[in-house]
This record gives sequence, C-alpha cells and structure tokens, in this order.
Amino acid sequence: MSPRRLPLVVMLALAAGALAGPARGAGPAMALGAAEDVVRAPDLPTAQAKMAQLRLAGFTAVRVTSNWLPGLVAPTADELRELRNVEIAARLNAVQVYVSVYNPGQKTTPLSAVEQSQFAQYTAAIAADLPSIDDIIVGNEPNLNRFWLPQFAEDGSNASAPAYLALLAQTYDALKAVDPKVIVWGGALAPRGSDRPGGIRPTSSPTAFIQAMGAAYRASGRTTPVMDGLAIHPYPDNSSQSPDFPHPRSTSIGLADYGKLVGLLGQAFDGTAQPGSTLPILYDEFGIESTIPAGKRSLYTGNEPKTTKPVDERQQAASYDLGLRIAFCQPTVAGILLFHSQDEPALLSWQSGVYYADGTPKSSFWAVRDSLVRVRGGSIAHCDGMALDVAAAGVRFPGQAAFRRGVRTVRFRCPLDCAWTLEAVRTSGGVAATARGWSQAGGVVATLGRAKLGKTPVRLRLTVVHPINPGTPHSVTSGVLRAA
Repeated sequence: MSPRRLPLVVMLALAAGALAGPARGAGPAMALGAAEDVVRAPDLPTAQAKMAQLRLAGFTAVRVTSNWLPGLVAPTADELRELRNVEIAARLNAVQVYVSVYNPGQKTTPLSAVEQSQFAQYTAAIAADLPSIDDIIVGNEPNLNRFWLPQFAEDGSNASAPAYLALLAQTYDALKAVDPKVIVWGGALAPRGSDRPGGIRPTSSPTAFIQAMGAAYRASGRTTPVMDGLAIHPYPDNSSQSPDFPHPRSTSIGLADYGKLVGLLGQAFDGTAQPGSTLPILYDEFGIESTIPAGKRSLYTGNEPKTTKPVDERQQAASYDLGLRIAFCQPTVAGILLFHSQDEPALLSWQSGVYYADGTPKSSFWAVRDSLVRVRGGSIAHCDGMALDVAAAGVRFPGQAAFRRGVRTVRFRCPLDCAWTLEAVRTSGGVAATARGWSQAGGVVATLGRAKLGKTPVRLRLTVVHPINPGTPHSVTSGVLRAA
C-alpha cells in the first residue's frame, strides 16, 4: 500500500433539547452535495462530464458507492478504474468525495470474523489507492433487513448493532493504519424501523440501533473510537411531508429531530473513548421525489409506489430549501447530501434529483442551486448564537488622481455574503457622504455615486458585516484623498 496524506424516547427528546443548548449552527462550511453514482464511469471523459454537470447544479460534494462481496480484499481492476475516474473528475471540479463501502444485500452481510476482516481490507485498499479521498462511510442502513441479517437474536434482543459495531471497529483500525487523517463515518442509518423481532420485516429503528451500539461499545472495553462521525439518512416519512416535521413520540429520526439524535449519541457514548453528543453528523441521504411531467414520462419505466407521495417541482425545491435551512442551524452537522442530483429512470426507485433521467434540468434546478449559494454565503437562515465574521479582502480604494476625476468606487471581495457601508469621513471630523449595500460572496463594487465632497480632505472607510448572522464588523480606511 502506498503512503497517503497522512420507551425512553420522549424523555430522551426533552433531555436532548437541554443538551444541545442554543443552536450555533453548522453554518456555511458544511458539505453540500449529492449521493450520486451517475458520476461513476469506466472512462474519464464521461466521469468528467457527469461531475461537471453535478457541479453546475451547485453541489461541491458527492457520495459514491462501492460494493464489497464475500471473498474480496480489494476492489477489482474495473471497480478501481471507475473510482479513480471519480477521484480525478472530482479534483478537476473542486468536488469533495465520500465513498460508501457496503455489502449490497442481506445475503452478503459480513458476520464472520473472516468476512469482517475481508471487508476491512477491502475498504483500506480503497483508501490506499485513492489518496485524495479522505471520507469513507462504513456500511449502508445496517438497521434494515434489506442490508443486514439477522436484525434480532433468538431472545428478541438487537443483534445487528453489536455485529455492525464489530465490523466498524475493525474497519476503522484498518483505515487509520493507512492514514490517520481518513475520516471514518459510521452508521449510515435508515430513519425508521419497527423494532419488532417477530414482524414480517424485521428492522431496527435508529433510536434502538444507536442505543444498542452504545451498549456493545461499553461492553467491549475498547479504549479507542470506532468512528469520527455518524452518517444518517433523515428522509421524511414520505415526500409530501415537510422536512420540519418532528418525531418526539416515535423512534424515527428526521431533520427536525436533531436534539433527539444528539441526546441518543450522548447517552450511548459520552464518558467513553468514543465521542457521543459532540460527534459530527453527516446527513448523507436526504431526498424529495417530484412528479414527472407528461413530456418526460417516456424517460421512465414502471409505476410510482403509492406510499412515495411525490410533490411538484416547486414544492420539491421548497422542501430542499427548508431542509438546508434546518441543517444549517444544527451545531454538529458536517454536511448534507441530497439523494440524488439526477433521477433514476425506474419509478420504483428515486426521482429526487434536480435533473430528469436524461440529464436536463427540472424547474427546481435553479431554486435549489440558489439555496446552495445562500448556504455557502451564510444567509439561508438566521441561527441563534451564530456570529459570522466577514473581513473584506483585496480592498482597492481609488488613487488620488482617480478620486479627483470623480471616482468614488471601492472594489473588494467578501468570503461570505456581506452588508457594506462606504463612508467619506472628513479629516476634520464628521461624515461627508455614506452609501450602503449588500452583496453575495465574491467580488463587490461599492460606490458613493455622484456624492459632492467639497474641498475638505477625506478618508474613505469601508465597513463590512454579515447581513443575517452578524459577527464583528470589519473596517478598512484609505489614505487622505482630496476631491479638488
């Protein structure tokens, strides 16, 4: 391997509110992307074209999958080629890559010591062979019988969480041996489950699964962590349900159940070597399906399940915007990945992208892209306790000759959205003229317009502050300028 760059639920929900405290906000630095395998391709030009399309939609992160099968200790040559194409295309488009490694179904659940060792070796080989990929997600929805069996032991106790924890621990150690800086995401949990051992479809709720993981970790006596962050899929109960719908009296976890989730993690792991209530959270799948217009119906096959309840494209965009606003104000959230950027053509699957199945944009494309821009600028929502400091960079005041010709323009850059105030301050005291404005992150031009300043010398003073979540104002002042 080549070296790299180195019954309790209601009480818990109430307690979690006190644990979380005032929201400081995940803020503009959180990862914004899509869970999207369409960027995987056997040739680089195709991967590059798909990655550029994803980037055009405003996404700067992508999660791709890699399926482990029993017997594999490293990706096949074809698998590695596709992942390398993703890595290169992502680097060319400034996109962060997450790789989710998991078994494709319940028949391939890695339960034995041999299989778990193979899985860990396979995942470590990906980390070693793809040096620019630093985020690895271990498993996919191990709380569902679709991906993990058994879910329960003969006595009805949870069996999936302890077995998954053992896999996660071994994989964590293998990845850290390749590079300690690799970020290992555990969980990738589905948002709900029945917790009925004798049910037709045995599944575990994320609430019960996290509690069982904590119990297994404490019983193991392990003195090092098993994950650097928790991944979870906070889908609403259906696409027509608002993302701000909470589940205080159930075991489900959606975007609005952040306090409950933090409380669960704290109860499971606080006081051990594994961080709990401070653990970073990645929403690595969040999708809202939209209805397919008649003009695009020929691109799709099959029929939509009645339980999906897709919405029109306007509502899809509004739900994504609300989901982003919710996540933006949650202190330990590291990112949110929409599922998908482009629709799947089978209606039994997901039509949750901002592109149709043929790659053409939906009407929601523009609104979602704007929402992503407002997240990066820090203005999508006001968060209690959040204070974003903005400092103007590359400030260019007019020179003396230009100022005498009537140039009253200052050019600068804001790393976040900013509100600016430009003043002409007399050297003798007082303000001769003032102009104010607001700009999104990037290059800004502030001007006093045609303000008449007389013959008294002045200094131009530029002050910037964040318009929605203001921190400390930042001012820059020019030298002495004379209008005449």
